[in-house]
Amino acid sequence: MTNNKHRTVLFRRKREQKTDYHNRLKLLLSKQLRLVVRFTNSRVIAQVIEFNTKGDKVLVATDSSALKKMGWTYSGKNFPAAYLTGLLLGKLAHIKGLKQAILDTGLKSPLQKGKSYAFLKGVVDGGLNVPHGEKDIFPSQEQISGKNIVAYATSLKGKKEYEQLFALYLKNKSTPEKMEDVFNATKQKILALK
Repeated sequence: MTNNKHRTVLFRRKREQKTDYHNRLKLLLSKQLRLVVRFTNSRVIAQVIEFNTKGDKVLVATDSSALKKMGWTYSGKNFPAAYLTGLLLGKLAHIKGLKQAILDTGLKSPLQKGKSYAFLKGVVDGGLNVPHGEKDIFPSQEQISGKNIVAYATSLKGKKEYEQLFALYLKNKSTPEKMEDVFNATKQKILALK
């Protein structure tokens, strides 16, 4: 026997779990620019997007691989890279004359003191105004600058685990003990952009 009940077919992107249309509608109804951030296995991708009925328009975009041109030779997905990518995007948006945007993290809810908020702190420090609540949501300065990674690498120096954990850094001739210095140098280069 057949069942003649009406069956609703979900949107393709909702079926594939790529878009939360309820959340997207709320963001679009605000009529503000969206600050979109996505984290992949190897980098941080960020864009400032304007809604258009013909399709979203990307006004400014960057990702953590752009940091390599500024001297960053470490991971493109850790806390310092998230902060620096946010700082770069905020600075580029400020140069382009963009004033304000709202954060869009997609399907992932940002965790307090997580990478999304490290990215957001970079954007705010770069000059783009993004509404955010409490001051306690941002990670510590030690996490953002990579000081905790430097301390951990220093404690493992000379042990077998050091070469295993930091193999990619060592392969790229980047010593983990100098991460904080490279972070500060890269930050200054980004802030000097005009």
